[in-house]
Amino acid sequence: MTDVKPRLLLLDGHSLAYRAFFALPAENFTTSTGQHTNAVYGFASMLMNLIRDERPTHIAVAFDVSRKTFRSEKFPEYKANRSATPDEFKSQSSFLYQLVDAFGIKRFELAGFEADDILATISTAAKTEGFEVLICTGDRDSFQLVDDDVTVLYPKKGVTELARMT
Repeated sequence: MTDVKPRLLLLDGHSLAYRAFFALPAENFTTSTGQHTNAVYGFASMLMNLIRDERPTHIAVAFDVSRKTFRSEKFPEYKANRSATPDEFKSQSSFLYQLVDAFGIKRFELAGFEADDILATISTAAKTEGFEVLICTGDRDSFQLVDDDVTVLYPKKGVTELARMT
């Protein structure tokens, strides 16, 4: 009998929620009080599909804390031309955190670091502990982590289609 490796699913929470925000029309995902929910709905859909399709034994989500990171401190031009995060997206952040917590999923965030930095660190540690690692992110920088034990799941279309980088 072969030992099956435990499977860790790591999610770039901000990246996936941001993708969902722009993929799903806000006017179709608004509460009676005007609160937008498209990012939360899209993120929840992706999460449930990933759990169903990938069958992880462990899950963790990392979120960005702010745009101010060690990179932007060292290199002020780093992501300097990015437009401001829409308020309609920002207003959904607390609901995203509540969703992740309600699922009982470990949530990571660290001031001065981006979510993909956190995921890379967790991925490296998990590999040494014998895990198969799946990283779901819209950040192409994560492709450099791909090896025999790490697969990146990259959203190709909206919130439903993923490319598997192995």
